[in-house]
Amino acid sequence: MIVKTSQRVLAFLAYLLFVPGWLIVLLFGRRSRFAMYHAKQSVALVFFVAAAFIGWLVFAWLTAWVPSLFIAGMAAFSLVIAAVIFGIVAWLLGMRNALRGQMTPLPIVGGWAKRLMA
Repeated sequence: MIVKTSQRVLAFLAYLLFVPGWLIVLLFGRRSRFAMYHAKQSVALVFFVAAAFIGWLVFAWLTAWVPSLFIAGMAAFSLVIAAVIFGIVAWLLGMRNALRGQMTPLPIVGGWAKRLMA
């Protein structure tokens, strides 16, 4: 599949600018299957990292009330760090795929993105 340069730029912006990038794709690239695909991938990636952080906040708040479990809540922050590192790597992969004109799903979040706004 040959992808136009304008579609590649829109897909790249979906990763680079997050929410403004998603809006740009919705406004200018809604008919582009390629740009929408990468916008969905970007949305799923941001939600994954945000869910990891929010899940840790809830867990840490619940364990903060029990002195012996407080350490477990703080140790669980390493999972948030791992999610952020994964997010950065997947973000870079997504931008690379967008610029190369590839519709390769991102690891872990690729399946979620297919179901997103189906």
